[in-house]
Amino acid sequence: MIVPPPRPAPLRARAEARRDAPGPMDEPLRYSDVVMDHARNPRHVGEIPGSPAVAQVGDPETGDVLRISLRIEKGIVVEARFKSFGCTAAIASGSMATTLLEGLSVEDAGRLTNREVVAALGGLPASKIQCSVLAEQAIREALRRHREAAQTEEVRCL
Repeated sequence: MIVPPPRPAPLRARAEARRDAPGPMDEPLRYSDVVMDHARNPRHVGEIPGSPAVAQVGDPETGDVLRISLRIEKGIVVEARFKSFGCTAAIASGSMATTLLEGLSVEDAGRLTNREVVAALGGLPASKIQCSVLAEQAIREALRRHREAAQTEEVRCL
């Protein structure tokens, strides 16, 4: 006797099962008004030509990428620009981070954390916190490159 294969569940039952199944998208992605404003109207977009204080972090193959450029004069971040390939939270984090950076001393800029960026944005969903971490990583790397370039310049002057 040949037994026919089991029939798949009706579409409605499959859809309900997917809706009720736990998964990475359980948390609703609700963004604050500040996040939406910075994502829709990002500040400080672009690059600073000729600046050694430039860093790109993230993985273009799998997700968000953030590039930050800084112009530093006399130990102060006088200009900060960013470019982002990513989601709403990544764009908003880059925009807010550059807004927070301008006018800070290099030392204070190095202490800026992703938590401060998130707080200034009015919060981010837990699944999007990594986007603010990219901002912190890019800032730290750009400042490292600035220090490296400044040391190289000092050596040339000696």
